[in-house]
Amino acid sequence: MRFRYFLRVILPLVTALLFFSLVLQNCGNAPESTAQSDSTQTAVYIGSETCKGCHANEHLEWTGSHHYMAMLPANDTTVEGNFNNVTLTADGVTSRFFKKDGKFIINTQGEDGANHDYEVLYTFGFTPLQQYLVKFPDGKMQVPRTSWDTIQKKWYHQYAGTKIPAHDWLHWTGNAQNWNTMCAACHSTNLLKGYDIKSDSYHTTYSEINVSCESCHGPGSKHVAYIKGDSYASGKKIAGSQLLLGKNSGQNEVLNTCALCHSRKTDISATIIPSQELLDNYIPQTPTNEFFFADGQMNGEVYNYTSFLESKMYRRGIKCTDCHNPHSGKLLANGNNMCAKCHAPEKFDVPSHTFHQPGTAASECKSCHMYAKEYMGNDLRHDHSFRVPRSDLSAKYGTPNTCNSCHADKSAKWAADAIVKNYGPKRAYHFSDDLIEGSKLDEKSFAHLQRLLNDTTVPGIIKATAAEYMGNLVSEETLEALLNNLNSTDAHVRYRSLRSLENFPVSSYKEHCYGKLSDPVRAVRIAAAGLYAGLSKEELAGVPAEPLAKALGELENYTLHQTDFAIGNSLAGDFYTKRKNYQQAEFFYQRAIKKDSLMNYARLNLSAVLSSLGKNDDALRVLNEAINIDSGNERAYYNKALLQVETNDTKGAMNSFSKAVELRSENPRLYYNYGLLMQQLKEPDKAEKVLLEGITVDPLNGDLNYALALLYINQGKSELAAKPISVLQQYHSTNPAYFSLTRKSSR
Repeated sequence: MRFRYFLRVILPLVTALLFFSLVLQNCGNAPESTAQSDSTQTAVYIGSETCKGCHANEHLEWTGSHHYMAMLPANDTTVEGNFNNVTLTADGVTSRFFKKDGKFIINTQGEDGANHDYEVLYTFGFTPLQQYLVKFPDGKMQVPRTSWDTIQKKWYHQYAGTKIPAHDWLHWTGNAQNWNTMCAACHSTNLLKGYDIKSDSYHTTYSEINVSCESCHGPGSKHVAYIKGDSYASGKKIAGSQLLLGKNSGQNEVLNTCALCHSRKTDISATIIPSQELLDNYIPQTPTNEFFFADGQMNGEVYNYTSFLESKMYRRGIKCTDCHNPHSGKLLANGNNMCAKCHAPEKFDVPSHTFHQPGTAASECKSCHMYAKEYMGNDLRHDHSFRVPRSDLSAKYGTPNTCNSCHADKSAKWAADAIVKNYGPKRAYHFSDDLIEGSKLDEKSFAHLQRLLNDTTVPGIIKATAAEYMGNLVSEETLEALLNNLNSTDAHVRYRSLRSLENFPVSSYKEHCYGKLSDPVRAVRIAAAGLYAGLSKEELAGVPAEPLAKALGELENYTLHQTDFAIGNSLAGDFYTKRKNYQQAEFFYQRAIKKDSLMNYARLNLSAVLSSLGKNDDALRVLNEAINIDSGNERAYYNKALLQVETNDTKGAMNSFSKAVELRSENPRLYYNYGLLMQQLKEPDKAEKVLLEGITVDPLNGDLNYALALLYINQGKSELAAKPISVLQQYHSTNPAYFSLTRKSSR
């Protein structure tokens, strides 16, 4: 029996990762361009000064806003930091800030580990902190980790206590602090990233340097022509006045406009589809416990969009501009007067409701209903899911609550008891009751996730989260639940359901997903394409060819659009590995490692690709590098074991397989290949144990059930073979090898 060096892509192909997000705080430039337009559009960008003529008040409000200050040229007016030859020593690095020939200079550690002078070309933001942009070769702009605290008037290191070595992806000269990729689109107007894959360089351009009128309203030339034309003068009105976001736009239009920057998301393509559906162009982060607390409250830096989708306010039709002045960025009213616009103050803004003295910070609505957390070292931000504090959940699960945010010296139980005393023992149902339990991904999770999917009062983004979690619970029940949600009216749910199906046998979903290749929403089509991307010509029999080809094209474009990220290169490698284009896969994995020297994920997949290309010595070298970086990585040992089997190093393979199992691998391929090796070495009892352990990890896995059934049949244990054969018959009936196995078991 010959072993094949099998590559299992641990991360899903179309994943929405941290590093694909538009991170507002981590940012760096390109030369400022003149106004420009996409040749496919009629309207062109005309600049904020043109808008000022008719909208003087709005323009004036904007010039004092965070949007206006998002990015500006560095000069004596815009720079807030102290550049009077002062120093900051933090986390092993000493930086000096000074002026030379009228230029602002930061002397700090460079990518080679030595200190160098770097000229500040642009400012980023203005309160409560200001960051600075430095020009690098190949059109790149980078953001130093040292920032200016505009409140306390001091330099500080945003991630105090974290030493980041040169060449690390997180070092300020690395990919994580690159303006073009991480920040630019949300700090300038009509930004075109202009990334060139071959040269790994940028030609980034924008119409205006900061977030201007046309960032929200769209290119204004058609609007100006309409206002100056005969139609407007004669009283003929056009809804929206030829703008993408007009004065009386609805909730969806407003929210989708703000979400472009106020969300953690993945961009799908440089080509924007005109659409009112956000998932045609972006894939927002769901509130899983990767970046949120288990109850859905913000944890990592996720901004406001996803949180707001969780709220009752969203379900009641409230939009961002009901609370925020879109031009100044300020609240429309101060304190509780803001909430009193909708919530009767005689009922809610009184001690009988707040249990705190009127006029105090503790009696403010946001103090109890908007959990707050500090980001970037000094920036306090409020969760926008607007929920009732649940200190009982904090006591049980360790989730945060606003009571203990102020009463930090008290326990969560103390806060829970106070709630019971004031409001009684019963709490109204909230989706977090099921979301927390569902996030545990144990034997009880399915019932909670199913309840979320079936409850019509649960927000769509939470249903999508439930579908995402279900991908980790491979069973007949979860398969049925996911298939039932492929026709959800919510694109978030359809997308996440398709993504979760990646963990199931192809035969279990193949025919159910044909229609999703032609889904009206681009993200959904891409997710569907990911399910078919790695199938052989024979396996694709029955799949509609034209929709598949189009969706695969969109998937490839999406994948390549992410390749200025380190992880994006890894995902491109995954895509081309699935497509069996190993030369391209090798290129992108190598590029990923170049961008992030600690990215073992890329190394592990690269080793498999190198083996497929017949470069076994290089593959082994790469695996040993991966193990040296992370000796606790079970997959590195698994890949090494497969390579050792391929090169007839049986003893080494046994040791590597054993180490991977010891590290509690959840990769079913490990148990399959380890079990086959045990059979080859004529140790059937050990083979049975290994295969059964693998089936606990992935109960519907065809290879594991086939190998176990064959083992039993060869031992004359047909009664034991019945169970794995039933799985094969139900979920892998199109595989002709299983027909012969069934006949053999009945003899």
